Amino acid sequence: MYYKLLHQNQLSVTSEKNQNLACARNSIKATVECGARLVDLPVSCLATHVVVAIGNVDCPYSNDYFAKFAKDFENEDASPTFSMLFEAVCSHGITIVGGSVPESSDGQLYNTSCVFGPDGKLKAKHRKMHLFDIDIPGDITLKESDFFAAGDKPTIVDIDIGRIGVGICHDICFPQLAVLYRAKGAHITCYPGALNISSGELLWEVMQRAQAADNQFFVATCSPSRDSSGSYAIWGHSTLVGPSGEIIATSGHEETMVVAEIDYSKIELQRKGLPLDKQKRADIYTCVDGHEGQKP
Repeated sequence: MYYKLLHQNQLSVTSEKNQNLACARNSIKATVECGARLVDLPVSCLATHVVVAIGNVDCPYSNDYFAKFAKDFENEDASPTFSMLFEAVCSHGITIVGGSVPESSDGQLYNTSCVFGPDGKLKAKHRKMHLFDIDIPGDITLKESDFFAAGDKPTIVDIDIGRIGVGICHDICFPQLAVLYRAKGAHITCYPGALNISSGELLWEVMQRAQAADNQFFVATCSPSRDSSGSYAIWGHSTLVGPSGEIIATSGHEETMVVAEIDYSKIELQRKGLPLDKQKRADIYTCVDGHEGQKP
């Protein structure tokens, strides 16, 4: 049996950047001491060998902070966030899926997740492709497209323990991206995210379990804790879901670590027992709108 250990660090993110980085650094150290192989950090957090994922690392999820905390990835030496991650991955020999942070590039802001290898180098970055624009009267109104630009490239990273597909929060709502990651051989998809309480309760678990079951691979999500700074009330519930849609491990909304084992052999067992890929009927999947025969 081929086991990997995943840690998802659900951290509290404040308006004090140095405090956030110290929290992330300590969390990574504690994770490594637990023997993790894959660690995930939350949105706007920072988060082969060990992979750590964190949600929001150094910036609260608020438009009041995005531009102020944004960093130019072309100037890594000037960023305390990059310095902390460089120190962490080199000291512990780990790979980090580092949540998401605001990135400044060519006059635009992007919501970006970084993957750092054990040599301290930036292996890949994923810019959030699907921006969260929502307007529910009496509940929440938010338009990410007012302050972020959308990324236009899916992100797949090869590390020594497998192939990872990366998304950010609202990216999980679009099954086409997950289908692409499966087609490209991903063993697991990692989504740092920060859904609000109402949309999180309604969609977060459903989306994760559907994506995992439909594509028969692992799905890991990582959120900040609810007591993070700002007026945006976060759902939390960092979770790992297996290839049959089963919840392997999850959390509540508090600051915590989610620790779970991943057995990649379950992917092949599930696909052999239920060969969805072979059962697809691409020959008949058409748009049924009066224009029969047209491919979608």
